[in-house]
Amino acid sequence: MISSPVKEDITAVILAGGQGRRVDKQDKGLLELFGKKLVEHVLESLLTQTHDIVIAANRNIDTYSKLNFPVVSDRIEGFQGPLAGMDAAFSVTGSSYLLCVPCDSPYLPDDLMNRMIQAASGNNPIVVAGDGERLHPVINLIHRSVWPDIENRLANGELKLMNWIESVGYDVADFSSCPELLKNLNSFEQIQAEK
Repeated sequence: MISSPVKEDITAVILAGGQGRRVDKQDKGLLELFGKKLVEHVLESLLTQTHDIVIAANRNIDTYSKLNFPVVSDRIEGFQGPLAGMDAAFSVTGSSYLLCVPCDSPYLPDDLMNRMIQAASGNNPIVVAGDGERLHPVINLIHRSVWPDIENRLANGELKLMNWIESVGYDVADFSSCPELLKNLNSFEQIQAEK
């Protein structure tokens, strides 16, 4: 059995360390929607739920630092994906759990953390958000016990997030009542379509 998550022992992590391949290698978290950076929209959603927040970023560190939350960079080079951001966050936090969210999901539900906590069965170290049709593996709640496994995956170049999640076991938090709130904006076209 894995300890039940409690809010006071969860650090929220905004994963903003990607290459931005679908946005001409720009930093997605700093692209704007409705006059605000995407990362600021994510922060607003999280701040209704916790103030224990870390931003995982690999460039524009000064810009992210101006948001007044700790910024951590991957411990391995080369934009290795979400697992590298989670590894970096575990390395600077003492919380038993990380609540991971991507920097390009501007509409996250105000009860995200509560729903993720409620979905934790105690049998699996990860809770993944699901919208009733598909999983959103980058929106997850992960227990510190899996950190060594993340480090092993990174060392072996096994970077596919969902493959790792399936290998360790997961519960699903049901967001089928509000699937649109899990939407992530992967491209300029998707951002433009929101305006």
